[in-house]
Amino acid sequence: MTRKYIDCREFPSEMNCSVAISADSDQELLEAAVQHAVSVHHHTDSPELRTQIAGLFHEGSPPVASPRPA
Repeated sequence: MTRKYIDCREFPSEMNCSVAISADSDQELLEAAVQHAVSVHHHTDSPELRTQIAGLFHEGSPPVASPRPA
């Protein structure tokens, strides 16, 4: 099983979110990422959002340094 992650730092936002989430399973990562998107970024949980988020997963662990310029 390969660890996976999603990193909000990859996407510009008004709040300059610095959250990166990682997990050992796609389902666990998806649930955590959707909860974050809904509670912090005020997205609506929908099948489309879940598909979009799942398409942004990376294998491994998030980098320590931000993947975008600060």
